[in-house]
Amino acid sequence: MPEHYYTSTPTSAHEVRSFRAVFAGRVLAFDTDAGVFSKQHVDPGSELLCGALPDDLSGDVLDMGCGWGAMTVLTLARFPKLNITMADVNERALSLAVANVEKNHMQARAVLSDGFERIEGMFDAVITNPPIRAGKAVIYKMFEDAKAHLKPGGMLVLVIRKQQGAPSALKFLKELYKKAEVIARDGGYWIIRCDA
Repeated sequence: MPEHYYTSTPTSAHEVRSFRAVFAGRVLAFDTDAGVFSKQHVDPGSELLCGALPDDLSGDVLDMGCGWGAMTVLTLARFPKLNITMADVNERALSLAVANVEKNHMQARAVLSDGFERIEGMFDAVITNPPIRAGKAVIYKMFEDAKAHLKPGGMLVLVIRKQQGAPSALKFLKELYKKAEVIARDGGYWIIRCDA
């Protein structure tokens, strides 16, 4: 059976690579490996999402499906005082995320979790680049579970490509949340903000 980046314990041979990225005026360093999403660079959708986060973002943030930590590190580069929890089902990705946060002299909490299964507490924001290839049922459940973990006035911010179902996801999110709107678009990526 082929492995996906949402496989819990990847068995693919290690293929560690290192690279740098510039974001929010900082040079950020990353290590990635085989068996994780976007192992060669920061995914453009993730970068667009982090740049589109509102300037007044504060408090407790959950990076759901954090992968190797790109969005957590980029978000902390903009908002160093945030209290971020990173969660992923992929053990290899999560250990890379922990290492990448440390490598950039930042702090975040890590939780190995299949979706929201092991997530406790409430958040001011949930950010996610959802695992589209896991299928609509999985990601729509993630959107519903995110709402249940948001504090009053909290928000879900996600990225999804137009050709991978952004219009239908937006329709679903408008029914689920008080408000859902596209706050940024570029290269086919839509950044959708949903207010609880």
